[in-house]
Amino acid sequence: MIYLASDHGGFKLKERIEKYLKEKDYDVVDVGPEKLDPTDDFPDFVIPLAKKVTEKPENLGIALCRNGVGVEIAANKIDGVRAALSWDPRHAASSRRDDNSNVLALPADYLDEKKAIEVLEAWLSTPYAKEPRFERRLKKIEKEENEN
Repeated sequence: MIYLASDHGGFKLKERIEKYLKEKDYDVVDVGPEKLDPTDDFPDFVIPLAKKVTEKPENLGIALCRNGVGVEIAANKIDGVRAALSWDPRHAASSRRDDNSNVLALPADYLDEKKAIEVLEAWLSTPYAKEPRFERRLKKIEKEENEN
């Protein structure tokens, strides 16, 4: 399952991404917002998205705001989330391959729809490499999460 969330700054791009993903037959759930509201706050949508992502290992999330940083920070507050802010296909792919990112944070003010789709496709099509050094690093992060 792919979960989507944004705030007002990422709303229009989120809607376009949702349409694109559904056209490609991905299972998509829009966590919100349902309509453009210039006074909304991204944590109200991104934190529920992040919690949904952690329910099953195969779940993924895509979160958008103006610069992508806020949604990345909010998502990463939830144990088990590995949110990566990206604006470039190679960068997004490396976040999946090396770090097994499960939430992609997109900066709506810095990407047009075409580039956002390129970044998204690179991220979705890149599997986690499961190399020993990557596994070792993720286990250290998981240990820290479990201790706190």
